[in-house]
Amino acid sequence: MNYADIKRVDVANGEGVRVSVFVSGCNHHCKGCFNECAWDFNYGNHFTEKEIDQVLEYMNHDYIAGLTLLGGEPLEKQNQEGLLPLVKKVKEKFPDKNIWCYTGFDFEKDVVGKMVPNNPTTQELLNYIDVVVDGKFEEEKKNPSLRFRGSENQRILDVKQSIQNKKVMEFSFN
Repeated sequence: MNYADIKRVDVANGEGVRVSVFVSGCNHHCKGCFNECAWDFNYGNHFTEKEIDQVLEYMNHDYIAGLTLLGGEPLEKQNQEGLLPLVKKVKEKFPDKNIWCYTGFDFEKDVVGKMVPNNPTTQELLNYIDVVVDGKFEEEKKNPSLRFRGSENQRILDVKQSIQNKKVMEFSFN
């Protein structure tokens, strides 16, 4: 897996101060995407143990609320495999910090409906993710006043509650 960027301090992509990993590779190609250069799976640099250690070091501060995965598309199959070791280590070292994931996939239809039954990595990854912001960015529904999302069709979901209740549960802000 390649990554486009790692932000050590991010307040735009999830609640609180966060560390964000922008993966490379996305097949959605949303019109008006803010990170079009990250559509290419070969863009950026290879994500290795060195980058995992760097993310863990960045997160090792009380003011960091958690990790955000975005891109590109974190839930593309090859990106899931590259992110799984990272999220495991983050939850091991920082069990009280949360993990957000931005995806253009629809949570019920694509992630739970298609990926989980066909890819064990997806289910394992979801065990570590707390919040998913789902849905493709739709330029005609762009709304800059929305909190932590770009277009009105996107939802902020509580992953554990959604899986436990077998229905989509919106995330409740503190």
